[in-house]
Amino acid sequence: MTLWFVFALMTVAAIFAVLWPLSRRGRADSGGSEVVVYRDQLAEIDRDVAAGIIGAAEADAARVEISRRLLAAADQSGRETPVQGSLNLRRTAAIVGLVGLPVIASGFYLALGSPRLGDFPLAERGRVADANQPLANLVAQVEAHLEKNPTDGRGWTVLAPVLSRLGRYDDAVRAYRNAITYAGDSADRRADLGEALMGTAGGVVTADAKAEFERAIALNGDDAKANYFLGLAAEQDGRKADAAALWQKMLAKAPADAPWRPLVQAALVRVGGSVPGSVSAPGGVSAPALPDSAVAAARDMSEADRGTMIKGMVDRLATRLKTNGDDVEGWLRLVRAYLVMGERDKAMSALADARQAVANDADRLRQLNEGLKNLGLDG
Repeated sequence: MTLWFVFALMTVAAIFAVLWPLSRRGRADSGGSEVVVYRDQLAEIDRDVAAGIIGAAEADAARVEISRRLLAAADQSGRETPVQGSLNLRRTAAIVGLVGLPVIASGFYLALGSPRLGDFPLAERGRVADANQPLANLVAQVEAHLEKNPTDGRGWTVLAPVLSRLGRYDDAVRAYRNAITYAGDSADRRADLGEALMGTAGGVVTADAKAEFERAIALNGDDAKANYFLGLAAEQDGRKADAAALWQKMLAKAPADAPWRPLVQAALVRVGGSVPGSVSAPGGVSAPALPDSAVAAARDMSEADRGTMIKGMVDRLATRLKTNGDDVEGWLRLVRAYLVMGERDKAMSALADARQAVANDADRLRQLNEGLKNLGLDG
């Protein structure tokens, strides 16, 4: 209240400083008095001539100068009424401007401003987030902001996935719930909340997590994360056939370049399901995806011939990668092929060869490690 009182006094002082000069009559009021003075001076010259104080020539020169000033003063006095009208107009405009503008500004502020918003200290205004700061420091700044602004849905939306990445799953669950409350419900947020609940349980799809995935599916039946984890829940319950059916449906509807396809394919292999677009290798295990022409040819082959063809394609891929080790996608296909064929030792050997081949290229090595994680291997 003290601050507002000071501002009010300053406003009043500013208005008074402007209106005070305008309230004075100004030069127009002095025109009549100047005429009287100059007439008195003419009369005084006549008295001085009569008394012999000044000569006739000097008296004539003085009369001419005083007469010139008298005419100018008389002319200014004649304009007193228009000047007075202009002065009144200026005063009215000044009062409207100085009183009306604060009233209008206050009205806009009350309608569009935020009188209850907390202050923003000067030291904080020049502080810009430094990308080189440790992530924990940046998270602490966001958390401090949200303590003062707990209804900032966008802030909770940004903070929640970072907390999950840091392994702070309990805090992430709270952040996702606040994001849903203040930023709106969505399939993505529900699926992310379910994943955070899994994190608190060590990766197990709990009843609470499953409920969130089901809510995500209710909002978007094609949500990939929710569908995958519902399949994982079925696998954990021992219902491998249900898990395989759900994952096969996902792959059948997904685009060929969906980033999560390798993860779902590896999960299908784990539960003994067949990958859409693949052919069955000996022993009933699904073989790696083949070109359409190779798939068509494989359907007409015997099981032994089909296995020989698949093995030959995998061997040719391995040979090519020995001469061109920069093909990260090729290495991932080779590792996946060995896993599908049940030759885990060869898969791990190919993994080691792939890392050695791209060890000097940070981007390719990162791409390789991310692909291996999607296959369920340690990146």
